[in-house]
Amino acid sequence: MHRRRRTALLLTAAIAAAAPLLTACGNDAHPGAAAVVGGERITVSQLENRVDEVRAAQRAAVPDDAQYQQAIARTGSLTRDTLHSMVLDRVLERAARDAGVTVTDREVQRMRTGLEQQAGGAEALEAAWLQQYGIPPQRLDANLRLQVQAQKLAQRLGTDTSRPEFWQALSEAGKELDVDLNPRYGDWDVEKSSRVDARTPWVRDVTAAGAPQAL
Repeated sequence: MHRRRRTALLLTAAIAAAAPLLTACGNDAHPGAAAVVGGERITVSQLENRVDEVRAAQRAAVPDDAQYQQAIARTGSLTRDTLHSMVLDRVLERAARDAGVTVTDREVQRMRTGLEQQAGGAEALEAAWLQQYGIPPQRLDANLRLQVQAQKLAQRLGTDTSRPEFWQALSEAGKELDVDLNPRYGDWDVEKSSRVDARTPWVRDVTAAGAPQAL
């Protein structure tokens, strides 16, 4: 379970402290796009829909208003963390394809069954994935497919997901895809296969002026 959780933590958006809201001030080089990966756009609308899925799942799991507000506060950087996850998913898929790695539905179900047994049932697993990794129930199978994909890629490379060799494969895939983030969401560090915050002259931090926190 420890390795599986480590893998999930590596490949999904981390639950982090609240982050400042960024507002574009000038021409947007990515109109309507949160990121471009391999020439394909991840639109702002797609990103917002994914964030809304997480918020809806959190609301359903925590009906108490005070606890829900606490959950929002704990995941204040959800939008940028979600974009990180969406980009990294595509990078992993390219790396796996380059290595000839495929995943079957049976392999995904086997992983899910094992995790459910350890977690104490399907609902417990869904709650854990939502709380720890920001994955709503309807995205759980897709995320587990990525976990299997990551493990099989590591095995194909003769390593594991914590080793530099694994992340080097992702770095090479990221270079092939030419990941380009809208600067309001930061930048993509291709060597680390990770989103990083970037300060640019045309982006200003408006949190201090009393703007609402970003979701």
